[in-house]
Amino acid sequence: MTKKPKHHDMVGDGGFEDYGTAKPDSKHRIVLKGTQVGEHYRIYRNEAGQILLDPQVMIPTREAWLYKNKEALASVMKGIKEAAEGKLVKLPSLAKHAHDKLD
Repeated sequence: MTKKPKHHDMVGDGGFEDYGTAKPDSKHRIVLKGTQVGEHYRIYRNEAGQILLDPQVMIPTREAWLYKNKEALASVMKGIKEAAEGKLVKLPSLAKHAHDKLD
């Protein structure tokens, strides 16, 4: 059974603005006009019939492991933070080994 999302899980900052009105076409589709917000959306609907579109990003399957591995993701995030703070270690060049034969 899927856990039902709570309101605060769905609504980011709560700063909604009026986006205008739209009427479904003959195939019950609603076209969003104006600025392109995103290409993929998670759709939520509450008991009152209100619909919330939450923009999503897609990641390649080969990269999804990182988001599933909390320890690895924390390590990557720590590295990004340290790099932004200038905490870098300069290592010697390995260029002289570029043509070494591998065993």
